[in-house]
Amino acid sequence: PGEAQKIDRLMEKFAARYIECNQGQTLFASADTAYVLAYSIIMLTTDLHSPQVKNKMTKEQYIKMNRGINDSKDLPEEYLSSIYDEIEGKKIAMKETKEHTIATKSTKQSVASEKQRRLLYNVEMEQMAKTAKALMEAVSHAKAPFTSATHLDHVRPMFKLVWTPLLAAYSIGLQNCDDTEVASLCLEGIRCAVRIACIFGMQLERDAYVQALARFSLLTASSSITEMKQKNIDTIKTLITVAHTDGNYLGNSWHEILKCISQLELAQLIGTGVKTRYLSGSGREREGSLKGHSLAGEEFMGLGLGNLVSGGVDKRQMASFQESVGETSSQSVVVAVDRIFTGSTRLDGNAIVDFVRWLCAVSMDELASPHHPRMFSLQKIVEISYYNMNRIRLQWSRIWHVIGDHFNKVGCNPNEDVAIFAVDSLRQLSMKFLEKGELANFRFQKDFLRPFEHIMKKNRSPTIRDMVIRCIAQMVSSQAANIRSGWKNIFAVFHQAASDHDGNIVELAFQTTGHIVSTIFQHHFPAAIDSFQDAVKCLSEFACNAAFPDTSMEAIRLIRFCGKYVSERPRVLQEYTSDDMNVAPGDRVWVRGWFPILFELSCIINRCKLDVRTRGLTVMFEIMKSYGHTFAKHWWQDLFRIVFRIFDNMKLPEQQSEKSEWMTTTCNHALYAICDVFTQFYEALHEVLLSDVFAQLQWCVKQDNEQLARSGTNCLENLVISNGEKFSPAVWDETCNCMLDIFKTTIPHVLLTWRPAGMEEEVSDRHLDVDLDRQSLSSIDRNASERGQSQLSNPTDDSWKGAPYAHQKLLASLLIKCVVQLELIQTIDNIVFYPATSKKEDAEHMVAAQQDTLDAEIHIETENQGMYKFMSSQHLFKLLDCLQESHSFSKAFNSNYEQRTVLWRAGFKGKSKPNLLKQETSSLACCLRILFRMYVDENRRDSWDEIQQRLLRVCSEALAYFITVNSESHREAWTSLLLLLLTKTLKISDEKFKAHASMYYPYLCEIMQFDLIPELRAVLRKFFLRIGLVYKIWIPEEPSQVPAALSSTW
Repeated sequence: PGEAQKIDRLMEKFAARYIECNQGQTLFASADTAYVLAYSIIMLTTDLHSPQVKNKMTKEQYIKMNRGINDSKDLPEEYLSSIYDEIEGKKIAMKETKEHTIATKSTKQSVASEKQRRLLYNVEMEQMAKTAKALMEAVSHAKAPFTSATHLDHVRPMFKLVWTPLLAAYSIGLQNCDDTEVASLCLEGIRCAVRIACIFGMQLERDAYVQALARFSLLTASSSITEMKQKNIDTIKTLITVAHTDGNYLGNSWHEILKCISQLELAQLIGTGVKTRYLSGSGREREGSLKGHSLAGEEFMGLGLGNLVSGGVDKRQMASFQESVGETSSQSVVVAVDRIFTGSTRLDGNAIVDFVRWLCAVSMDELASPHHPRMFSLQKIVEISYYNMNRIRLQWSRIWHVIGDHFNKVGCNPNEDVAIFAVDSLRQLSMKFLEKGELANFRFQKDFLRPFEHIMKKNRSPTIRDMVIRCIAQMVSSQAANIRSGWKNIFAVFHQAASDHDGNIVELAFQTTGHIVSTIFQHHFPAAIDSFQDAVKCLSEFACNAAFPDTSMEAIRLIRFCGKYVSERPRVLQEYTSDDMNVAPGDRVWVRGWFPILFELSCIINRCKLDVRTRGLTVMFEIMKSYGHTFAKHWWQDLFRIVFRIFDNMKLPEQQSEKSEWMTTTCNHALYAICDVFTQFYEALHEVLLSDVFAQLQWCVKQDNEQLARSGTNCLENLVISNGEKFSPAVWDETCNCMLDIFKTTIPHVLLTWRPAGMEEEVSDRHLDVDLDRQSLSSIDRNASERGQSQLSNPTDDSWKGAPYAHQKLLASLLIKCVVQLELIQTIDNIVFYPATSKKEDAEHMVAAQQDTLDAEIHIETENQGMYKFMSSQHLFKLLDCLQESHSFSKAFNSNYEQRTVLWRAGFKGKSKPNLLKQETSSLACCLRILFRMYVDENRRDSWDEIQQRLLRVCSEALAYFITVNSESHREAWTSLLLLLLTKTLKISDEKFKAHASMYYPYLCEIMQFDLIPELRAVLRKFFLRIGLVYKIWIPEEPSQVPAALSSTW
């Protein structure tokens, strides 16, 4: 390799090694920055310390030169300034080697001969000077002093004075004289003038002379090319010679030269008969060209053929034309033109960029014709790309910046043939470039493959898009081992294809994507880490294409498969350094691996239809459950922020039906899954996420969706039952406060005051805690016999059809609040005593009453499985306050017959008026169970006084209320409640029983007047017998005289 390539390889290796050894640094975005900066330091050293450079680079110029090298951003000015100052003070140079030479001993004779030789030399030189001076004086007749040019730079001002008259002289000579010798001298003069202008960087003068050559070539002139003579052909040859000899200095003059070469190629084709059909206007082209003169204007006017095209060509003119351009098709000219392109490898770094830029400009002019675009220059662009691909990376990057932009435009050309040629050329170049491989932390491949991404994004032609996909697939198949930063472009192309509506394109792209993820990643995962996020995002886009559900499901499976790579190769992710250098090594697995997977799954959930988003949701929580043990606490916080996006109101569908479906399915599914994950990883999560989970449960309960509201309370129950034994007092405080908040916000106070005519005022006055703008109708059953059923009528009933929508909306929200109240009562009961315990206890009381004993043979095995023993008295008192408030509200509603009638007429129609009997009885039953359990708990002896006061008050009010109830069905609903109250009271000690018996005695006497069921009468009988024993109204002489029902307490 040459010296430049050696330096390039050293700089590449240095930059890669520097980034590898300085992983903590944040100054350089990638190894590319270090590579370019190293070159700029070499250039600065040469500029400041080379004696051949007169105009030294300033600090401002150096800073300007280094703009945008840090991933399109600037390095700090202070840093570049310090580099400049350091290099200015001390140049970078190789250590000098000391040569130890042994001076030879000079003899007197040798010294004498040396002195003699010098003396003779000086004498001879002096004599020559005198002779020359005399000769010059003899022939000189000018009296003005003559200044001898002593430096090369003296040429510049002299040429600046004479270039205009010289150009005029040469131009007139070429234009007016057909003598071959005169033309030859004029062309040689122009060639030398171009040379001088190039050497001294005189752009104006250079451009003027080159334009003159181009004009006299007749290739770009307005005059007809049929007038071409030998001098014009010699002009073309001179132009080619200038391109060969002065290519490094031509700058913008390349435009004229390359334009002439392009027109020369067209003239050669016409001269050899390849395109004579255009001139004769035969066939379809004749119609377009003769009628509209389109071809003459577009393609041939530059050659001066417009008059021939429009007027027709006779055989004599055609023969003359072919003879004129015949020499331009000679082997020597063709070879010379080719040498311009093959010799582009000898152009320096700046010249090659100018050459490529103007070649691309000429190519765009060639392709501008809508009917007959030419691809001569485009082909040459491909060729010079091959020739110059081995240049140092710094130069090649600048070249490809121009060529890549050109391919972006050509690949989107409306002419499909042109676009196909461009894409195929890109493919060939890319395959060649990828063979070279890429060092770590560089981005050359990403820049090189970017045109594929641009074409895929901008070109909507199915043919071209299909071709792009196939090209990328071929690259992946043959060059996967060499691809590094190029993976980003590959996944970007497939990302564009993923949202396509063409099944063939989607299928082809997905096959390759699946092959990459399932096979290539297994062997080349370290090289693809930087693009891992892009791969997952690409799969997410495939999953979100609703037109291809099978592909969507398979894409989700592959995302799940990606989790396997992250789990099995965490060290590779930790050790990889790139743009995330600021990320702590311990978090790189999360940032680079898990977060993209889980985030894209959340996007699938938020964007896709039901079956796909359900699958995405399932996979998301499968990943959490399978790999959550490896997650750090702060990772979980980021993760749950993603998960909670599922419930974000701003992201929910706007259509009411879709929103309802979303809440009933996706939100519902997610809620249970969250609680499962929270339970599985409780130790890691409760400190950082319990409050957020409770807040989310409250959000669900407050929505206008019955199913979601029920699920919210069910999940709260499951969460507490599963983890309650691990709760600290502080967590129990938070849990009880959560239930308290739900209770307070869901008590439907407006039920007591609502009137159809003044609904809005009533709602405003009572501060309804429902955002009516977010609420919709929801179904609720009317029966109240089991949990999960409402106490009010169904709002979808036909009776609602005539009601105003606002009324329906309000009443539906109130119904859901009633459901939540009932669900929450049951939740508290299940949490404290464990699910189904209370039902078994009620069954036991009924059997005991039937058998006339206090304890039936039914034993509740789950007695100690509830959370009762883990809760303090204060926590239980909080829950009791909620239950009592709920009971009071439902009791007030059930007693307000007038209001119930208003609601019934407004739409709550059914077999009977609306009621809250289930809420009234279940809230009181739960309250009594908790109080009686605490009342006999030795561990809560300190609270017995308060418990007794609460118990006496609650029971007395309950019995007093029962007496006032007029409805027989209402009293029947209280039967199990009275059984519970009396049975629990009968089981307490005699001392405690006295306080209760004295308080309840008058109420129980009143109750006896009602038509009670046999079981309740049996319990009342036991109660009065117990009173007789405790107060010694009668004293049995022998134990056998005590009724069996009271033998256990006697």
